[in-house]
Amino acid sequence: QVELVESGGGLVQAGGSLRLSCTASGRTFSSYDMGWFRQAPGKEREFVSAITWLDISSYYTESVKGRFTISRYNTKNTVYLQMNSLKPEDSAIYYCVAGRSFAVRGGMIVGGINYWGQGTQVTVSS
Repeated sequence: QVELVESGGGLVQAGGSLRLSCTASGRTFSSYDMGWFRQAPGKEREFVSAITWLDISSYYTESVKGRFTISRYNTKNTVYLQMNSLKPEDSAIYYCVAGRSFAVRGGMIVGGINYWGQGTQVTVSS
């Protein structure tokens, strides 16, 4: 069992930055793929970014490429999402996810998620 706890959300003006953190319980964090999804009010949950454990490949949805950076520190059981140049449309609840092996299609995570965090709110004002 893996428990995921997100932090770092908040209110920021457009153009600003936030860094989300997700800390995982358990001793096998280093062998899990990790990632982030988000869900805005009235919209479906969507993939944002992911990083694999085996070859440290990273993936991003098109709308955040060049602005968001995902990284992981296995010694801290933590994955980060650095979000720069934030836009109002980035406002959402951001969820951390973990899986033994993500299913990737078209550069996006489409399956293989075993665990979800509770989410952290990100609000970007215009």
